[in-house]
Amino acid sequence: MNVITIPRRLAGSDDLVVVPRKEYESLKARAVPEFVPTKAEIRVLRAAEKRFAKGKFYSLADVKRDLESRR
Repeated sequence: MNVITIPRRLAGSDDLVVVPRKEYESLKARAVPEFVPTKAEIRVLRAAEKRFAKGKFYSLADVKRDLESRR
């Protein structure tokens, strides 16, 4: 059996859970999948950032007003 000493500053008053790395990686992958954009998505995001910088965007109030007027 291996003995591990965990410093008090790490344990503190928070809960501490120890799991094997493989299990941790598996849990992490299922809980929060990593977003990796495609080249096309990166292009679209950069274009949107440029439009935003130029002030070419709709505010949330504008969108709500437009959606309400369509009812």
